[in-house]
Amino acid sequence: MKSLAFVGAATAALGLALATTSPGIASADENSSPFEFREAPPSEMDKHLAREGLASRAKSQLHMNAAIDDLAPGEFAWLDARAVNGNTSIVVDLSDQKAYVMKSGILVGVSTISSGKPGHDTPTGTFEILEKNVEHYSNLYDDAPMPYMQRLTWDGIALHAGRLPGYPASHGCIRLPHEFAAELFAETDIGTTVTVTS
Repeated sequence: MKSLAFVGAATAALGLALATTSPGIASADENSSPFEFREAPPSEMDKHLAREGLASRAKSQLHMNAAIDDLAPGEFAWLDARAVNGNTSIVVDLSDQKAYVMKSGILVGVSTISSGKPGHDTPTGTFEILEKNVEHYSNLYDDAPMPYMQRLTWDGIALHAGRLPGYPASHGCIRLPHEFAAELFAETDIGTTVTVTS
């Protein structure tokens, strides 16, 4: 799988600009969370708007660099701003078949994905990583390998490394490029938020 490396002063400057000057982006406070500003539990509408806001924010930051806007199947990119401190979250957009990695609201990485094919649709919503396993095999689909598995539901939906043909082709899981899946695995914890939008 091919990855796009972003090195040099220009990209570092972009990363710093994303971290320090983009309007509407949360500060890099390690304890911040988009859902901690309310005393009462958020309503379903609040959760929906928050999910849509995360996807829109990720996309608007991504469009600041056209080079990573046109990733081919299997490609991914980590930005220099990856060094920012804070909580990691993931936004998966099924409509553009990409996953966006954020830290405290700052875009730090993007990858192409392959989600569930028709009849095996990937569910949308907000999930937390329930389990992580570097070497995992499906108990539903003939012991199919699921390297760097990060479970989102107890009925078989997970992030993991796999084949990326450029369109939805899985049984509901979110497939990632192998190298990206390994690096993302190191960036997340049990409880990391994954928002899947359509």
